[in-house]
Amino acid sequence: MSSSDGGSVEPGPAEDKSTIPRSGPRATYPVEQSSSSKKRWFYALSALVVVAGVGLAYAGYTQFADPEVSGSATAFEILSSDTVSVQYTVNRSNPDEAVACVVRARAQDGAEVGRREVLIPAGGETQVGAKTEVLTSRPAVIGEVFGCTATVPPYLKPAA
Repeated sequence: MSSSDGGSVEPGPAEDKSTIPRSGPRATYPVEQSSSSKKRWFYALSALVVVAGVGLAYAGYTQFADPEVSGSATAFEILSSDTVSVQYTVNRSNPDEAVACVVRARAQDGAEVGRREVLIPAGGETQVGAKTEVLTSRPAVIGEVFGCTATVPPYLKPAA
């Protein structure tokens, strides 16, 4: 038998019995991996899946968890063609911390026509109700809370 038809050739004195054939069916269809090699691949891929899952869980938690500060409008009233009164509720996780909220008014076409930043002082409850008036550049149809943050700008902080 020759080595081209997949048969084995008796190794010579200088050849090693573990040499891989260079041609023939054995070269085309190599011997399968050992079971220990398959286990290593399985463990490596399993670890990768676990790490990816933990990363996705952390990203989802930070993105969709309850924010430390939130605000929502509960009512609004159009007082005149250039003033809107907005009543809103602010929820904060730490009542000992001041909060800044942006309250705005919008026109019929959706454009923002008035905006006001409001300081909610520290102390009190975790849920605080407030009311403010927003001056507008043209008639508004709605008043709303754009957002609230625990990062209060220096110009809103009360004088000490």
